[in-house]
Amino acid sequence: MNRPRPDGVLRMDAVTRRFDGVVAVDRFSVSIEPGEFITLLGPSGCGKTTALRLIAGFEHPDEGTVHFDGQDVTDWRPHERGFGMVFQHYALFPHLNVFENVAFGLRARKVGLSETRKRVGSALDIVELSAYGERSVQALSGGQQLLLLDEPLSNLDQALRVQTRNDLRMMVKELGITALFVTHDQEEAFDLSDRIAVMRAGRIHQIGSPRLLYEDPADRFVAGFVGHVNILPARLGPDGIHVGERVVWASPVGGSEHLREGRPSHAGSQQSVLVRPEDLRFVDDSDAGGDAIAGVILDRRFRGASALYRVGLREPGIGSPQSDRFGEDIRIEIEGPVEGPSVGSHVHMAPRPGARLHVFPDEM
Repeated sequence: MNRPRPDGVLRMDAVTRRFDGVVAVDRFSVSIEPGEFITLLGPSGCGKTTALRLIAGFEHPDEGTVHFDGQDVTDWRPHERGFGMVFQHYALFPHLNVFENVAFGLRARKVGLSETRKRVGSALDIVELSAYGERSVQALSGGQQLLLLDEPLSNLDQALRVQTRNDLRMMVKELGITALFVTHDQEEAFDLSDRIAVMRAGRIHQIGSPRLLYEDPADRFVAGFVGHVNILPARLGPDGIHVGERVVWASPVGGSEHLREGRPSHAGSQQSVLVRPEDLRFVDDSDAGGDAIAGVILDRRFRGASALYRVGLREPGIGSPQSDRFGEDIRIEIEGPVEGPSVGSHVHMAPRPGARLHVFPDEM
């Protein structure tokens, strides 16, 4: 059998996998270019690991195909595909030393002794474990072990996790490896990836660069899952965005310096306005106009160069000057100066210049 070359394009076409009638992966399609680092990002149970196992050959699709380097490998067994699989839980052989653990796959594929020594030595050099080849794996600390993971780095402490993902990104790029990474941690995804596929309920909601997903999310789920975001119930009117009984961020629908509509909307429709904390700013009461919304500071948290403020919005008619009652159910976060307003202060907020406000239908 002709095996695919390791520099080919990986493609999944409309792949579906069910378990006991439950759809785990639903018409999943993705194409990965040689040398690209792509991450499958999503909440637990969204189908990330199942998609990875389908690529590796540990699961067989009920529908759809898997191609590599132009060849249909859907029915190929895992060892015939020549892919490396990184498992979530430890998969080290306790009776073998570090060198023998690394060499296991090469020996299973009948690679010669001299070539095996060369490849294992190179691999240990890359991860700075060349001096540990003869050690028992039990003699290594958790942070030094060679891990096989399908949710990478989850067993490491935070400091080592950051260092390891930096090393991983550099190593993958230096070696020109094509990588598919699975995580629910968006910080990991942003640090490592050329492109990210955001998954939910077995499907990809959006795939693109980290910046694209953050600045131009395709729907409310992506906007809410990638980064921090404020979600305000709203109604679109011909004069602007209505939050409560008041028009805020005034501008006609379809013509705003701030508004970025996630889906076509029409006046009177019930929507959600999504805005990032860093896209808001505090403004003086005297400057508060149609683009401002009123609230009270409920909490302030130090973030180093800035502070994150939690603000409660006024009810009824959010921002209405005749009401001093602030809502417990509508709270937003805003990034502001460290020496900004104190807890309990009444404030007005408005979008920063160039801010992006995303409007999506209420349904997810």
